[in-house]
Amino acid sequence: MAIVVEHDKRKHEILEKALEVFIEEGYEDVTFQKIADRCGITRTTLYIYFKNKREIFLWSIKQLTSGIEVGLVSFIEDKKLTCEQCLRSMLKLIVDACEENKKLFSILLSYLLTLQKTGGDPGLRVRRRLVRLQHLLSTVIIRGIKKNEFKPVSVKTANEMLYGLIQSAIFRLSVLDEKTIDDIRETLNMAVDGILKNN
Repeated sequence: MAIVVEHDKRKHEILEKALEVFIEEGYEDVTFQKIADRCGITRTTLYIYFKNKREIFLWSIKQLTSGIEVGLVSFIEDKKLTCEQCLRSMLKLIVDACEENKKLFSILLSYLLTLQKTGGDPGLRVRRRLVRLQHLLSTVIIRGIKKNEFKPVSVKTANEMLYGLIQSAIFRLSVLDEKTIDDIRETLNMAVDGILKNN
């Protein structure tokens, strides 16, 4: 059991350091050797954990999104929060994570475009990672409707509106290189105001 724990810990450390390399150099310029050098290990050792650069990159993204999901779930499980407070906290966490990982989203965009050029389906990759996010947002909206905090809106429509604003934030940060997205934060808050029962 200790060997498995040590292996998982080492893998986690490799992913964190690899993510730094991807952010600094971009997906295309990163090599297996550069990742191994950053981790202070040989390429042969790196092959014990991952089969190629692409796998490391995808695991790094998964590790990041999993961390965000943990934060979102903690808001949902916090019984002291109203549904409104929960939804606002979740949206703030997501937008903060977008701003903090702005460079990573640029690299992810580059990766998805490369995937598309080679015949892959970037939409499928994105949808796989975001299904959980949309489910968590829907959970809070449904709970808010049941508790009579939110208007009886279409959950799908409300989710699409919030998700669309998050996508806009990512686009503006990664493609348009905007420094801040405070207006998106304001718009998300207005969107929540729009579904509140007392408005």
